[in-house]
Amino acid sequence: MAPSEPSLTEVLGGRGGAVDATVPVAAFVLAWGLAGALGWPGPIAWGGGAAVLAAGVVAVVRLRGGTRPRAVVFGLLGVTVAAIVALATGNAADFFLVRLLGNAVSALAWAVSIVVRWPLLGLVVGTALGQHTRWRRDPDLLRGYQRASWVWVAQYVVRLAVFLPLYSAGAVVALGVAQTVLTWPLVAICVASSWPLVRSALPEGHGGIRHPR
Repeated sequence: MAPSEPSLTEVLGGRGGAVDATVPVAAFVLAWGLAGALGWPGPIAWGGGAAVLAAGVVAVVRLRGGTRPRAVVFGLLGVTVAAIVALATGNAADFFLVRLLGNAVSALAWAVSIVVRWPLLGLVVGTALGQHTRWRRDPDLLRGYQRASWVWVAQYVVRLAVFLPLYSAGAVVALGVAQTVLTWPLVAICVASSWPLVRSALPEGHGGIRHPR
């Protein structure tokens, strides 16, 4: 790979965002479990409050570190909605319902994007590199993005396969553990494996993701 050619790991970023997503989950499970063990009233409210507070702290840290405000707001909003849903239903497991639905929608969206030849990975990378949709006119690069996008579909399917039985059983602690274990490790795997899969579709001498033909 040429020195000027960025890897997809550099373009897509590391696992920081995925790690951030697990902090509010851990806060919810710990506060909910502690409140229940101590007999405090409203354990879901304690869990939800702890989750939103944790998400707020993460948001402040990321804003100070230069993360885009929109991404920070979306993260905080997602946790807030999850807490509201759990409070409204009175079921602690419903704190994970938003994420569960999000994984289902994401799996479908990524799969459809591949089938219609607008792979979402290409859109994400193209936008990050300021190429917009120029990469689509390169059949080799398009094929590479399609191959790599299937890895991202797989991560959502794996999460659903684990989350659905746990959600049906109301296993809040297990859901929290699964959310942590299956968030940043899967994202790290997807980011790390995306470049080799894209590269496998490019012929010798191709300019790479920065230089669509």
